[in-house]
Amino acid sequence: MRRPIVGLAALAITASACVSDSTGSSIEGITVADGFGLEEAVVGLDGPTQFAVLDDGRLLVAEIGGDENDEAGRITLVDAAEPGGSPQDGSSGTILVDNLDKPTGVAVFDERLWVMERNTLSAGDFAATTDPVELTAVASDLPFNGRSEGTLTPTPDGDALLFNTSGRIRDGDVVEGSGELRAINTANEETVIATGLKHGYAHVFDASGQLWVTEVSDGDFDGEPATDELVAVTPGDNLGWPMCVGDNRPVAERGGTAESCAAVPPSLATFGPRATPTSVVVAPWDDDTLLVALWVTNEVVAVDKQTPGATPIPIVSGASRPQHLVVSGDQVLISEYETGRILVLAAVS
Repeated sequence: MRRPIVGLAALAITASACVSDSTGSSIEGITVADGFGLEEAVVGLDGPTQFAVLDDGRLLVAEIGGDENDEAGRITLVDAAEPGGSPQDGSSGTILVDNLDKPTGVAVFDERLWVMERNTLSAGDFAATTDPVELTAVASDLPFNGRSEGTLTPTPDGDALLFNTSGRIRDGDVVEGSGELRAINTANEETVIATGLKHGYAHVFDASGQLWVTEVSDGDFDGEPATDELVAVTPGDNLGWPMCVGDNRPVAERGGTAESCAAVPPSLATFGPRATPTSVVVAPWDDDTLLVALWVTNEVVAVDKQTPGATPIPIVSGASRPQHLVVSGDQVLISEYETGRILVLAAVS
């Protein structure tokens, strides 16, 4: 079984695919909660990770392209399915960039196409055409966990792009610069937003401007796995890793104490060890609901941001490695890493 590639951000614009008025899932093996509908929009992709919706409704998709270490990744432009039509064949899309090393993030920011590969952030001029894009490394040899960094998220004001450096310990010490949430501006200047993240894989701003980040704990601490989590982050926060993990659990072997971990921002929700939350968005039908993709448990769950500690509620169950979520109008698009599909979820009255 291929493990998840953790990374990618979204532009919330309008796509042409839509869900019919009927409730339930039209896809074998996948169930949805009452009051929701789920249909296919795109098929034929190869390991889709992060994707975005352009103004004209086309999808900008990062694909791993085989095994995650094949360096056969690409960025593809794909037409979305017309309402009521057959799913678009993503394999017939236009390749803008290829031969990428594990692309886990893609975004459009500052009129440039940005791509996060294994541990390199690159950008190139982008005019939303079908012309190939030439990428130039903006940040290379970023500290990382040996596998990947996370997704890319433009800030609401359009002044910066968020990315993370996944946490790594080498020879008993935290690698300098790892475990950070960073922002890069239009002048390619980097700022550290928060520290102490094992893997702050995905990020979203709600309507109030609050930043929410998923944390993939990825490993054992004091001999036990830590829960993955969703947490509100304010600039300057230290999320505690590796002294504190999960919902402020002290790690004695790293010097964590109950007192020091009590000062760490608490979890809004936890998802259990190795659930691997790879994406988070604000539900288009309720500003107080956050939707989270859980790669390992094959779910998309709802979290009430007004109720800290509440149990996440499954909205989609049985998806094949849901990787990334994008809000498009009143719908949510879901990439399935394992099947190469993009699904459309909507609340149906």
